[in-house]
Amino acid sequence: MNWTVILHIAKTHLVTKIKQTATAALGVTFGIGAYITLVCFMTGLNSMLDDLILNQTPHIHIFNEIEPSKNQPIDLYTKIESSLNMVHSIKPKQSQKKIHNALPLLIYLNNDAKVRGATPQIKTQIFYMAGSIELGGNLTGIKVLEEARLFNFEDYIINGTTLDLQNTDNGILLGAGIADKMSLDIGDRVLVSTIKGDIFPLKIVGMFQSGIADIDNIQSFVKLKTIQRILGEAENYITDINVKLYDLAEAIPMAQRIEAQFNLKAIDITTANAQFETGTTIRNLITYAVSITLLIVAGFGIYNILNMLIYEKMNDIAILKATGFSGKDVQMIFMSQAIIIGLVGGFLGLLIGYVLSSIIDRIPFNTEALPTVTTYPINHNIWFYVIGITFAMLSTFLAGYLPSQKANKIDPVQIIRGQ
Repeated sequence: MNWTVILHIAKTHLVTKIKQTATAALGVTFGIGAYITLVCFMTGLNSMLDDLILNQTPHIHIFNEIEPSKNQPIDLYTKIESSLNMVHSIKPKQSQKKIHNALPLLIYLNNDAKVRGATPQIKTQIFYMAGSIELGGNLTGIKVLEEARLFNFEDYIINGTTLDLQNTDNGILLGAGIADKMSLDIGDRVLVSTIKGDIFPLKIVGMFQSGIADIDNIQSFVKLKTIQRILGEAENYITDINVKLYDLAEAIPMAQRIEAQFNLKAIDITTANAQFETGTTIRNLITYAVSITLLIVAGFGIYNILNMLIYEKMNDIAILKATGFSGKDVQMIFMSQAIIIGLVGGFLGLLIGYVLSSIIDRIPFNTEALPTVTTYPINHNIWFYVIGITFAMLSTFLAGYLPSQKANKIDPVQIIRGQ
C-alpha cells in the first residue's frame, strides 16, 4: 500500500470537490465550535453558582446543639421499663451555647494532617440601631485573616478590606442589605444591642455582600475579640468551629468521628447542601446531554456528505480498481479524506469555540447579587478541547468508514456497464 499515492489521490478528490469538502469540514467546525462554547459557558456558570454557596460553607461545621434530653427521669424507673412511656412538653436541657474545651479542640483539629485549617467563630443575635431604625440580625465574630485564607472571605467584601477589619478593634463589616436599609456607609457608626439589652457603638469599616439577599439583610462580621467583649465573655468562649479539609471526601467520616468523640454536632458540607448538590448535578447533566447531542448531529451530517461523495465518485472508483488498485486501497483513499476533513474541521472548531467563549468571557455581567463577578463566567478546561478534537476525529472516522466499505465492495465492471 503506497500511502504517498493514496494521500495524493485523496487530496485531489477533496480539492476538485471543494464545495462539498468545505461543507463537510464546516459541519465538523460548527459542531465542535458550538460544543466548546456551550460546555465552557455552562460549566463556568455552574462553577460560579457552586462557588457562591460552597466557598462560604465549611467542609465541617461544629457546634453545640441545644436539644431535649434523650433520657427522661421516668426512664430511670426500672419497674415500668417494659411499658410504653409517653412524655409531653419536653424542654431543652440547661446548657450553654459555647463549645466546651474549644481551644484544645482547635489545636487538635489543626494538627490533623487531613485538615487544611480550623477557625473559631462566635454567633449571636443582635439588633442594629441607627436613629429611629431598628433591625434584627446576626453578628458573627471571626478570625479575619484565617477566614480570608480558608473561605475566600475577601471575595465578598464590596467596600473596604479584611485588613481594615483586622486593624480596627471596634470595627464592623456590615451586610450590604443592612447598610442600604439604614442608609449607612463606611466611616459611619452603628449601634448594636444584645438580647440582654447592652448597647455598643461600632464603626463601619466595610460592606459584605454574599449574593444571597436573605443573608446580606441580617449578617455582619466583627473580630473575635470584639464580640467576646460585646457579650462579656472570656477568650475561650467559642460557639462554632469551621473546618476546611484538603479532601472533600473526608468530610462525612470526619464529621461522624467528631460527633462520637467530642459529643458535639458536626454537619458535613454534603449534608448541609444536599438540595444544592442535586441542582448542580441536574444542570451538569443537561449541559453534557445537549453538548453530546450537538456532536452527534454533526457526525450524522458528516456521514451524509461523505456518503454522497462516494456515489459521485463511482467512476473514479471503477477507474482506480481497473488500473490495479485493490478494494482496500480505495477504502483507504476515502478514509483518508474523512480523517483530513475531521482534522481540519476539528481544529477550526476548537479555534472558533475558544474565540467565542473568550468573547463571552469579556461581556460585562453586572448584578447586585454577585458583586465580585464582572463578566460572564467561562471554564476553559483543557479536557473540553481534548474531548472535542477526539470526537471530531472519531465521528469523521466512523462517517468515512461506513461509506468506504461500500467503495471497497464496488464491482468496477458493473459501473462501466452502467455507463
